[in-house]
Amino acid sequence: MMAAGRAAELGRSVLLLEKNQKLGKKLLLTGGGRCNMTNNKRSIRAMAAQYKGSDQFLMSAFSQFDVVKTIDFFNSRGIETKEETEGRIFPSSNKAQSVLDALVKYMDKGGVEVKTNAIVSDIFLDEKKEYITVQLKGEKSFTARSCIIAAGGVSHPETGSTGDGFAWLEKMGHTIVKNNFVLVPIAVKDEWVKKLAGVALNDIKFTILHNGKRRGIQKGKVLFTHFGISGPTVLNMSKDVGELLHGGEVIINLDLFPKFDHGALKKILQKILIAESNKKLKNALGALIPSALVPAILAMTGINGETANHSIRHEDRIKLVKYMKEIPMHIEGLLGADKAIASSGGVALEEVNFKTMQSRIVPQIYIIGDALNINRPSGGYSLQLCWTTGFVAGSNIKNNYNV
Repeated sequence: MMAAGRAAELGRSVLLLEKNQKLGKKLLLTGGGRCNMTNNKRSIRAMAAQYKGSDQFLMSAFSQFDVVKTIDFFNSRGIETKEETEGRIFPSSNKAQSVLDALVKYMDKGGVEVKTNAIVSDIFLDEKKEYITVQLKGEKSFTARSCIIAAGGVSHPETGSTGDGFAWLEKMGHTIVKNNFVLVPIAVKDEWVKKLAGVALNDIKFTILHNGKRRGIQKGKVLFTHFGISGPTVLNMSKDVGELLHGGEVIINLDLFPKFDHGALKKILQKILIAESNKKLKNALGALIPSALVPAILAMTGINGETANHSIRHEDRIKLVKYMKEIPMHIEGLLGADKAIASSGGVALEEVNFKTMQSRIVPQIYIIGDALNINRPSGGYSLQLCWTTGFVAGSNIKNNYNV
């Protein structure tokens, strides 16, 4: 997506070039179709801190358009919002379409001209380096005093994010940090994981092991899928897991009961076994863990689930507790661009003025959103980056374009 300042007689309206047949193709995918609009971190410093390594650049941009202003913007345009776990903000409608509709209505009111199926083939400066020309596939081109590049990264290429913008920007002198996938589901080798597809567990502790050494701990939710695991916590650890895989074996241990140590969990298990002494072990374990997970635990421990609870040996109880505290998953790899929520890499931040989002290399260009080399966690931070940098660029861009 690109925007160019329009002719003076039409005020501050703009021309928006959209690669796809319709606007908002990627927006409609966010938050599982519900649109995780932002995260309720109302302190500018606290919000900027979520973008580790980039916070010093973003302070200026967030001071102009922060979370509070984002929520106010949408509320004033008929989008009621609600807060969910970990500060995630969604539209009360639970539909990304309602957010897109509000934005389209806002653009219509502001006189924005939208051209869809506009596939940009090149961008270049004139000989005097005063104007920018945007060349579409075919013979059509636009000349403008300035333009905003919002072409995204390389995640979900089916939505049009195929990295085109990086080629244009690099040709004009920008440094492009190598692009990779972040916020992407993780593929697991273990077959028992895939049999749990659709099962979600909350309040889980994840311990990442690399060649047998502990390399990180996370807490949160896990969603089992037909290929492995997903969910906000998994997405946030995926970049680190992907990097570790280049250097050897990666195992993620799941602790189903992080609030209890081995001794406390053993007492809980013992109490259940005594209370249901004549029942089979496979049925009693369902009082502790999801029934779908019981066969996997029994298979790992080698304990016969048909055994009556009163006959479970002491060493088997210890083994059950051990596995409920440390279920190993052997990591195969990360899924590809089509499953990635966001990609890393992009334009080097030192080459952008974050007070205006203007390029320091080519002043006619403003660069925003996923085109920038900014890593961010799952939880509404990608869209907030887009809202903020888009607002700053739109507030500072110079006008005028000609067909």
